[in-house]
Amino acid sequence: MVNGKWINSKCVMTLLILSIPIFALLNITIGSVAIPISEVFNILLHPDSYDPSDVNLLIVMNTRLPQTLTALACGAGLAVAGLEMQTVFHNPLAGPSVLGISSAASLGVAFVVLLSGTIGGGIMSRFGIFGNTALTLAAISGALAVMMLIAWLSQKVQGNVTLLIIGVMIGYIASAIIGVLKYFSSEEDIRAYVIWGLGSFARVTGGQVYVFVGLMTLLLPFCMLLAKPLNMLLLGEQYAISLGLNIRRARLLIITSAGVLIAIVTAYCGPIMFLGLAVPHICRGLFRTDDHRLLLPATLFCGASIALICNLIARLPGFEGALPINSVTALIGAPVALWVLLRRK
Repeated sequence: MVNGKWINSKCVMTLLILSIPIFALLNITIGSVAIPISEVFNILLHPDSYDPSDVNLLIVMNTRLPQTLTALACGAGLAVAGLEMQTVFHNPLAGPSVLGISSAASLGVAFVVLLSGTIGGGIMSRFGIFGNTALTLAAISGALAVMMLIAWLSQKVQGNVTLLIIGVMIGYIASAIIGVLKYFSSEEDIRAYVIWGLGSFARVTGGQVYVFVGLMTLLLPFCMLLAKPLNMLLLGEQYAISLGLNIRRARLLIITSAGVLIAIVTAYCGPIMFLGLAVPHICRGLFRTDDHRLLLPATLFCGASIALICNLIARLPGFEGALPINSVTALIGAPVALWVLLRRK
């Protein structure tokens, strides 16, 4: 029975890994302008052989490839962060927004878009790429500030529930300040802020995509090393202490790693819903295990694959531009998560 379960897990993991290049290729190929797969491969392998003004080259290299890489890194990062949050807080409803980090990132963006717009007459909405850079820096500043506060409090507060409540209160405070800023802002700036809040994989362009993917590539392997303390915490704090685990140190490492992932993703892509909350449950249902040595890589690959599917649906032919990614993630992912949970009983 154990061997059969191991073989089944190995097959599911193989399918998850294989699904990523397949969906990535579909993301680059399918869109409002159809590009043959053979030409996509040729562009990716030999971009110098094309004229710099070639339409297909510009579409693949400047739009679809950055979007695909962003979706892949974002899905993987949020899914792993969600799994860490659910384990450390022993709460199946914990997700990337549970500690107020996403709300703090949104508050940073609100200060740039709404407050500066009120003072400068809506000037931020006209800054183009410089405005996007300012939004990214503001989101990172807000998220990292709250993350450092939470990390400090995790050393002072004994219970996880208290820390959870503090995070929720930080989220409420950020939402209240954002509401006040909206009240005094112009309609143009409020619209710009609302569009940012819908989330997008298309916002990361140019050299930013390589910075974003590079940061996620450095952070995710570190999260894989936390499988052992996560497994110990799953057994309960008293049992983990008896096994020699330093609870405060382990909690600080886990919360910090998850917080940094959430801060970076929110800064570059906006507050992306569903992925961090539901993907860990999907993986638990697929693999029927709570062992983080298996769940962490499985969640990483599953999150990346689902994010690619959502990005593909958001850019299906027939849509002008792209649908809000949060609408797609909720409509596509929530029924899948419910099906897996009900099937698991």
